[in-house]
Amino acid sequence: MKKKLIKLKDKLIKNLKRIKTEKLISNYFKDNKLFIVYVLVCVINSTLLRFFTMPTMENYLSFKAIIADTAVVTIIGSFSYLFKAKKRYTYLLVCAIIFTAICTINSAYYTFYTSFASVSMLSLTQYIGEVGDAVVENVLQIKDLVYILPLGFFIYYYHRLNKRNNYKHYTKETRLKKFKHTIIGGGLILLVFILSLSSLEISRFVKQWNREYIVMRFGIYMYQGNDIITSIQPKISAMFGYDDAKKEFTEYYKDRSDEQDYKNEYTNIFEGRNVIVIHAESMQGIAINRTFNGEEVTPNLNKMIKEGLYFDNFYSQVSVGTSSDTELTYNTSLMPTQNGTAFVSYFDRTYISIPSLLKEKGYYTFSMHANNADFWNRRAMHESLGYDKFYSKETYKVDDENVIGLGLSDKEFFAQSVEKIKKISEDNDKFYSYIITLTNHTPFSDTDKYGEFPVTMKTTITNEDGTTEEIEAPYLEGTKLGNYFKSVHYADEALGEFFTKMDKEGLLDNTVVVIFGDHDARLPRSEFNLMYNYDPATDDVKDEEDPTYVEYDSFDYELDRKVPLIIWTKDGAAKGKVDYTMGMYDLMPTLGNMLGFYNKYALGHDIFETKNDNIVVFPNGNWVTNKMYYNSQKGEYKLLKDEIIDENYIEKNNEYTEQLLDISNKAIVFDLFNPNSEENANNGNNGNNGKAVSKEN
Repeated sequence: MKKKLIKLKDKLIKNLKRIKTEKLISNYFKDNKLFIVYVLVCVINSTLLRFFTMPTMENYLSFKAIIADTAVVTIIGSFSYLFKAKKRYTYLLVCAIIFTAICTINSAYYTFYTSFASVSMLSLTQYIGEVGDAVVENVLQIKDLVYILPLGFFIYYYHRLNKRNNYKHYTKETRLKKFKHTIIGGGLILLVFILSLSSLEISRFVKQWNREYIVMRFGIYMYQGNDIITSIQPKISAMFGYDDAKKEFTEYYKDRSDEQDYKNEYTNIFEGRNVIVIHAESMQGIAINRTFNGEEVTPNLNKMIKEGLYFDNFYSQVSVGTSSDTELTYNTSLMPTQNGTAFVSYFDRTYISIPSLLKEKGYYTFSMHANNADFWNRRAMHESLGYDKFYSKETYKVDDENVIGLGLSDKEFFAQSVEKIKKISEDNDKFYSYIITLTNHTPFSDTDKYGEFPVTMKTTITNEDGTTEEIEAPYLEGTKLGNYFKSVHYADEALGEFFTKMDKEGLLDNTVVVIFGDHDARLPRSEFNLMYNYDPATDDVKDEEDPTYVEYDSFDYELDRKVPLIIWTKDGAAKGKVDYTMGMYDLMPTLGNMLGFYNKYALGHDIFETKNDNIVVFPNGNWVTNKMYYNSQKGEYKLLKDEIIDENYIEKNNEYTEQLLDISNKAIVFDLFNPNSEENANNGNNGNNGKAVSKEN
């Protein structure tokens, strides 16, 4: 009997504690309605952001991000209890507006860059005016305004509480007590989150280069806070972390030969020739050899492909710096920086570059681009890269009638450039030119200026009565993808006219031409699905049950982002199709072997030496080989060959990727190619005088 009474007593005490706890929680919710709504609004917005930007089941079930976001908004919101009633609401409103702005900005940013925003990019807002149409047309969407709705509800709810006299006016002692309880509660939520983290997740959070991964596991608010820290870290670490960075840098390159120690069939094949490099704006591989009703999108490039070397498995490696990132990686065989862009944040570093190395071999080096010289800070950066002269917009005649899109049309740009190149050729024994096109830039909306090029589909359909009919279905007309092909067709025509003029002037006789797309065109994945699965009978996408339906997943979309690379000479000195997996950072060492220069510090490889053993690393931590494409954010991959993969294959390539990105970033941030970098670091100055150095340095 006594034991039963003791059990009954224990049970009663337990129930009373439970009831007391439930009552405390219930009372907290009753007394803090506005605060609870504030937390819900901020967490709902952050969750919507992840759903809109990364629509995967893994992300939908990522409770860690929800816990992290809840902890952040709770801790920051807890300080509202230090204020009196109206000021408390004002504080929460300001916090809610800031969190809403974070979600809205990142939503729009992700649409264009497939990444999340960084405060280090604030310095690039000066360039928005020049690409304003592209921003409005390509970036801002209805979904980016959805985040305002929860914020509106928060404002409405406050006024509703206030109207009903339901908004609490607490004493100072009560406010301090609520502040203490709330911040402790937020701290406990944060502690639960921290204890759930693995060492890999912590490592990636600290390094910050895999932004999708961080947002998926740490939430957008914690990512943004960490981004602020990592964005100012280069300024701090440049003063305090030099020795460690230099040690890692030296260790990484210790086994590299100071001189090229191999030869292959392409060694010195173009040595002594003039060089013309065409940086083709947004030229994507999907346009090559594509036809509409028998008419080629790129007839001139297709002709050059047959007459030269064509690399059909070539990838751009850009980050948020897009075209400027390509210029960095092509010229130096380095990767884009983890924060900001090298062209804006690190233009004053020393770089071992193609133009600087060719200058040692007697070349006159120059770049040409009919845009503002200060766009992407090219005026300063091209000097740092070693170009003798930069022919920018101010050196071209630009009239309203010859403007397409962002500036001077490609046809007029090339026509005026031929005269400049002719004069340079007359004044110099050898020249190296880097020419950046402009017309084929998003938003591809000047269709009336591109010339006639229908992106329709002529086909025969069978009617219900059994009769057949010839129709011209709309296909890609009116879509962004269709307009892109029209723009590419114009860009190809401009290239054809340029080479005709150059040949007429005799400027192609002892010249090697290199053409590459700088990055993909940022086209909607849904329109790719339309292109591959168009049904002319219904003027819509085929049903997935259709036996001819082509599955098109996120991996296919990523693989379709590759760009063309062509190396061509008039005399056909080298020709053929090269299908080795190759990245932009491989172009410098590949051309170096052909032209007779060498850079010990190139991160890429001569593709004719590496061949099928090559790996292309992307700034977000993804990578691709001839065997697979690996998405580091999702931890998923797609096999590109039907063969068994060694169990250590992914781990090994992940380690390689992480180390390469880290070394590249430190080399730029700490100015490690500068022979005086240690002295500058000791003096608290990591810059140089904007000059590039050669291999002897």
